[in-house]
Amino acid sequence: MKDRVVLVTGASRGIGRCAAQMFAADGARVAVHYNANRKSAEETLASLAGTGHQLFQADLGVPAEAKRLTDAVVAKMQRIDVLVNNAGLWVDHHPAKTSFEEWAAAWQTTIGTNLLGAANVAHGAAQAMIRQGGGRIINITSRGAFRGEPDGPAYGASKAGMNAMSQSLAKALAPHKIYVFAIAPGWVDTDMARPLLEGPGREEIFGQSPMHRVATPEEIGRTIMFLASDGTDALTGCIIDANCASYLRT
Repeated sequence: MKDRVVLVTGASRGIGRCAAQMFAADGARVAVHYNANRKSAEETLASLAGTGHQLFQADLGVPAEAKRLTDAVVAKMQRIDVLVNNAGLWVDHHPAKTSFEEWAAAWQTTIGTNLLGAANVAHGAAQAMIRQGGGRIINITSRGAFRGEPDGPAYGASKAGMNAMSQSLAKALAPHKIYVFAIAPGWVDTDMARPLLEGPGREEIFGQSPMHRVATPEEIGRTIMFLASDGTDALTGCIIDANCASYLRT
């Protein structure tokens, strides 16, 4: 990854922070994106090996801000070689437990950030990659796209949309030497998930996997690094399950 520019959205913590650290350790210059948590984003930036990394703020639920993000990365860092579309959010909205107003707002917010935001960032990155002669887009989706999310139907739908988007972009962009991949994790041991992983539901969550554990951010990070590396072009359009065999699809 030496001298490549990598944009990681949602890099202030969790999978995004881990991926940013791995890319930086391998010689990349990392564009660290965040929305609201500047303190955590600055901690990510400070933790990166090497030099040339920069911080970028944008609310990806706002189309103009998504475009501003990719424009700013290109303006300040000259190119985008790899996009890791990791930013996302979860809103509880079980259909039997929410009002219509809460339900509608949850769908608007979740789809707006998780799917439309990712699509808009992918478009901006793809424009840069076309100009420079190639690149890679790695979308972080979820097993929820396949198994369903009863407490967050919009989340599952947004991630299913990301999977379909990934495959459509893989077909559309391959002639430009831009390769597009999706990774669909299950539970991951991040600070966001830890209250649930350490709470009363721990055994039920761990029991979903025959390994009796959840994935680590480093495992997802290594998968991201593999897809971003040279020699994986033939995998374009793939969706890689990374859920400790907690959900197997056919």
